[in-house]
Amino acid sequence: MNPRILLLENISPIAVSSLESEGYEVELLSYAPDENELIDKLKGFDAVGLRSKTKLTKKVLLENSHLRTIGCFCIGTNQVDLETARKLGMPVFNAPHSNTRSVAELVIAEMVALARRLGDINSMAHRGKWDKSAKGSNEVRGKTLGIVGYGHIGSQVSVLAESMGLNVQFFDTAKKLPLGNASAVDSLEELLKVSDFISLHVPALESTKNMIGKKQLELMKEGSYLINASRGSVVIIDDLRNAIESKKLAGCAIDVFPIEPASNSEPFKSPLQGLPNVILTPHIGGSTEEAQQSIGQEVSDSLKKFFKFGSTVGSVNFPQVELAYRENTARLTNIHKNEPGVLGQINGYISSTGSNISGQSLATSDDIGYIIIDVDARGVDELANEIKALDKSIITRVLY
Repeated sequence: MNPRILLLENISPIAVSSLESEGYEVELLSYAPDENELIDKLKGFDAVGLRSKTKLTKKVLLENSHLRTIGCFCIGTNQVDLETARKLGMPVFNAPHSNTRSVAELVIAEMVALARRLGDINSMAHRGKWDKSAKGSNEVRGKTLGIVGYGHIGSQVSVLAESMGLNVQFFDTAKKLPLGNASAVDSLEELLKVSDFISLHVPALESTKNMIGKKQLELMKEGSYLINASRGSVVIIDDLRNAIESKKLAGCAIDVFPIEPASNSEPFKSPLQGLPNVILTPHIGGSTEEAQQSIGQEVSDSLKKFFKFGSTVGSVNFPQVELAYRENTARLTNIHKNEPGVLGQINGYISSTGSNISGQSLATSDDIGYIIIDVDARGVDELANEIKALDKSIITRVLY
């Protein structure tokens, strides 16, 4: 029976057509269901695809332990309880590279817009006010951009900014190879003090929660700018408002917020609304047609490889296993508790049936192991039942 997949939050039609081309049944919703609706809705599906607003909590996953896999059609995966998903045998896939360029280009555009006060000047022109003045408008060339988090997106911003004549410095908790003429600094505090622009590119972790607040904003240069296209939990918004109102900062551009509407029909409110030279965008960093198409293809490909071949390469919470397709064999997969002796028991069952192993791949994490086995087709269902009955087994499936 072909898998049934629920896609949420208007995931790209590319993903729908890609999955349907394999014969999978796909249902697409335009919004992010709340917890109770999601629990009920997932009952009839084998997999779910989501973006950043849907929350797959522990309760949702435990109530839908039949789910086989999860696709995050975005970079982040903090909206999914990854530990619970792993323990239930659900690999989670994402698209860590597909919207990198889109976010980087938005950051560059916002830097120029802030330096030239384009948001305010545009609004005044629409209201019939002609404000032709050089006061408060500056070139970005020759200024210093400080990047917090030098990963996929941060490093791309670095390359684009340097090509525009900016001096690029960055801080990252892990040692990273600088691109071009960018240079690393030893602390966040040092970066804040020397930068004309600060751009944030960090994940949503406990260590990054509220990492930019009153203390950090006071360290920033007078008349500098803050850009956040990473996660809404990183900046204390009330403190940022105070820094703008006091003119400590000359402006900011914020694409992510602590609380965001679940859909386009809900109202948006922020303490930053109405402030001068403040650009507010509705979490659109990766929302370009090119990025969404690329994400749709990348994640749907991962889901197809998992359903067809058992591949977990690219999963963020699961042992990485892949085995080349072999004709004239049967393939089964097993997820089990990572304890000594399990592989020996499995191979013992195979040997006792007289089956020949033509391919096998195993990987483990701290608490689970995942194995793909290719054997003779005869008796594979009986063999799968034997393996499933092991007290350490979590899930055993025959793929073909």
